[in-house]
Amino acid sequence: MEYLIRNCEITDLPKLLVLLQKHAEFEKAEFSSEGKEENLKNALFSENPKLFCLVVATKETIVGYVSYTFDFSTWDASTFLYMDCLFLEEEARSFGIGEVLIEKLKEIGTQNNCVNIQWQTPEFNERAIKFYKRIGAKGKDKVRFTLTL
Repeated sequence: MEYLIRNCEITDLPKLLVLLQKHAEFEKAEFSSEGKEENLKNALFSENPKLFCLVVATKETIVGYVSYTFDFSTWDASTFLYMDCLFLEEEARSFGIGEVLIEKLKEIGTQNNCVNIQWQTPEFNERAIKFYKRIGAKGKDKVRFTLTL
């Protein structure tokens, strides 16, 4: 598969929303696209972005993405890169693209003096867990809570 990994562009937002919906469905989560394109535009493309995103682009479209933020760890007293989402369309899997995306995040994290990369995945996502362990990541069992405001 021929592809290019590049920064997300404003023109990618409609397709990114489609990928977000597919990702939510994959993770058995609810998803509404209402207001998301504008919110993502503000988060990604403002003067001080809150969110960063790389896309996997083919000649025709984008087939995957990884989004991330920078956060601060109290325990480490250091900045870390938080990988919010990593998703590839089914036809883009098994080409090593996920590993290339993680390598890009490692470079970005190193350039930004991050102590580590952190992320989470559902327990049922056995394929991703196997991949993450293969690249040397270590899991921590925790329960994630959400309190709606």
